[in-house]
Amino acid sequence: MTHEDFSALEELLHSHSTDKIIPGLTRITRLLDRLGSPQDSFRAVHIVGTNGKGSTGAFISSVLRASGYRTAFYSSPHLESPGERLLVDGQALGPQDWVNAVREVVAVIREGEELPSYFELLTAGAFVLMRNQHIEAGVVEAGLGGKLDATNTMHNVICSVIASISIDHTEYLGPTLESIAGEKFAVVKKGVPACFSGSPESLIPMFRRVCGEAQALPFVVSESASVRDVRATNKSNTFYFSANGLELPEVRTRLIGAYQVKNSALALSALSLIRDNLPRITKDSILAGMFDASWPGRLEVVAHGPDVLLDGGHNFDGVANLCRSVNELWAGKNIGVVYAAMRDKDYSGCLGLLSGELGPKLYVTTIPGMARAAKPDELLRASRDFVWRNQPEGYDFPEEAVKGAINDGNELVIVCGSLYLVGYVRGKIARG
Repeated sequence: MTHEDFSALEELLHSHSTDKIIPGLTRITRLLDRLGSPQDSFRAVHIVGTNGKGSTGAFISSVLRASGYRTAFYSSPHLESPGERLLVDGQALGPQDWVNAVREVVAVIREGEELPSYFELLTAGAFVLMRNQHIEAGVVEAGLGGKLDATNTMHNVICSVIASISIDHTEYLGPTLESIAGEKFAVVKKGVPACFSGSPESLIPMFRRVCGEAQALPFVVSESASVRDVRATNKSNTFYFSANGLELPEVRTRLIGAYQVKNSALALSALSLIRDNLPRITKDSILAGMFDASWPGRLEVVAHGPDVLLDGGHNFDGVANLCRSVNELWAGKNIGVVYAAMRDKDYSGCLGLLSGELGPKLYVTTIPGMARAAKPDELLRASRDFVWRNQPEGYDFPEEAVKGAINDGNELVIVCGSLYLVGYVRGKIARG
């Protein structure tokens, strides 16, 4: 990923959008209608869920590219640059491409009408780019929820994919697991395969009921796919997979961690369901695409001596996945955790999990220039409820926290708690 200047795009987006999150599809639908429905110019795989959307999308889009389809992958948020949000055949487009597309969208906004949100304007611009780039297959990740998300405007969906669901964004999606799941399951469509990870198991009956009411075609990975003979290292996962007539004796991926086997199984199940729609998908292209898939900032080792591991898990379930993977792949290592979080996240619960599962040293920090980020002293206060191998230390700048952790005798340094933190640190490391 090149670090090009996207400031003109950001200025354009902010000057023609509202900073409020207002649920509803009225604004985005109006824009897309005026633009000639660019969201329907390609066959789409629509991905929703709480954790694992990005990795699942990375697997699917990599396989579609390996199968010879001109493929776009739209995801959010970005780590370092807005250009990351749309990859065309695995490559980011330049700032001017984005500016031109968003200007097309801005041109159809009429004076006096309600402005779209930042995400709605960005999504409309992405759909315009996908049409202009002559995309054959698009893998599109929802931003928030599903039912009222700007991505739920596509009518040419060939598979709805639902990753694992947990408590998050309760202010928008409701306070219970069922209310959150209801928003995500609502994207399923009549006559279209709907592929649910099956996590948590308690939501499977609700998924089947929603699919029945919508006349969608349900597939539950945890019940109907076979995954066995898993061999996991801190460099790759290898396993047997079978579902829906697709049998793969040895799948290998470079996205590591036990939870990535589950994300792989979800992606492979979805691929097994869309082979009739995209017949160039073969066993060979699936194996090649799964191995080639990459997804930065998720259990990503970016330096050695000691290993520096980046992980974007930002809620309780995401941190739990991180802890399980670290205990499996770096057992017995002395660990230092560099942690930052948004103020509206359950950072106390996540810190308790990190303390109990990993027994690390702790170095807390914040994300410079981000008002939503908790301050180091807030995180230090929360950390006092738990046991650490050191007296937790606070830093105003993430790079100082990482340096402190590296110089403190840790054999593994984990940077986690927020994708914004991961993006900031990854950019610093990538640029030296």
